[in-house]
Amino acid sequence: MPSFSPEEYRAARTGAALVDRSERGRIAAIGADRLAYLHAMLTNDILSLRPGTGCYAAYLTPQGRTIADMLVLELGDLTLLDVEASTRAVVLEKLEQFIFSEDVQLSDLTSELAELRVAGPRAADVLAATFTSAGPAAERGETAQAEVAIRALPEYHSLRAAFHATSVVTVADRELGVPAFNLYLNREQAPALKDALRASGAMEIGREVEDALRIEAGRPRFGVDMDETTIPLEAGIETRAISFTKGCFPGQEVITRVLHRGHGRVAKKLVGLKCESTVEHGPGPAYADVVPAPGDALVADDREIGRVTSATMSPVLQRAIALGYVQRDFAAPGTAASIVHAGRRLPATVVDLPFVGPTPP
Repeated sequence: MPSFSPEEYRAARTGAALVDRSERGRIAAIGADRLAYLHAMLTNDILSLRPGTGCYAAYLTPQGRTIADMLVLELGDLTLLDVEASTRAVVLEKLEQFIFSEDVQLSDLTSELAELRVAGPRAADVLAATFTSAGPAAERGETAQAEVAIRALPEYHSLRAAFHATSVVTVADRELGVPAFNLYLNREQAPALKDALRASGAMEIGREVEDALRIEAGRPRFGVDMDETTIPLEAGIETRAISFTKGCFPGQEVITRVLHRGHGRVAKKLVGLKCESTVEHGPGPAYADVVPAPGDALVADDREIGRVTSATMSPVLQRAIALGYVQRDFAAPGTAASIVHAGRRLPATVVDLPFVGPTPP
């Protein structure tokens, strides 16, 4: 059985769920040269961003290894980098290190800004009701209009909404495979906004539920499924994170060499693993109750071929699923493998990602 609340999972799949993500890092870039500078340092096309747009990107070493992944959000008055908490300090330090004559100033806004996420098919309804009910009485009939505007946001695009006297940046995000929106606002106002979102119908959920949705959507997380040894091509993030037409960036030569000379072949590849319904080698609880653990070995024909990085019980699929790296010769969908967990072998099959297709906005 899942280790998380079925009601919380149901809210994210069929209603609206609320997660506090304020532990993440938030770095602001200002100055006339900020987009050009970030364009030269990151993997995606930053220079083409306009106010209200954004993208997913990575920051690489010259050897093509991943320092961090991030959302890059152009807000007009500044560019916001949303990064994992574990990479905030190193990203800030390294980006500052290479500023010379450019008009770019970086600052850490992590302690000043809160970050909330509202996810689920009813997320736009909840946000619209929350923002319009917090405005003057004359504006309270605009809920439907606000819902349409929020629901129509393409991924990583944003708009600003008013909550009492506070401006809330609302960004569309499809990382969880369901319609979701990340909200950035002053920390002091975050408790009041959370209360209002709950009053409008959002259920606060634990991070275990959010992680289950992420794994079902096949999205790797830095620090869990990727680290400083990972090449983006191994994690399968290149189609989202890398522009192959923008020109040079740190690590670009390595990425290009692998793609063109190596035909995209890497030594290992992140894959989906769907666990089967039986357990080999000895008694134990029903397999439906067994979830692999990060670090569990993957074997085929008694040969270790990789490791599990993330795993969860999927209520939709009614079985355990996992993300993990396997040697490239074992990455094809349909490949049989076993996960070595607590001394037993759990049969699994390599599958295409995502495990669960996206829910339309």
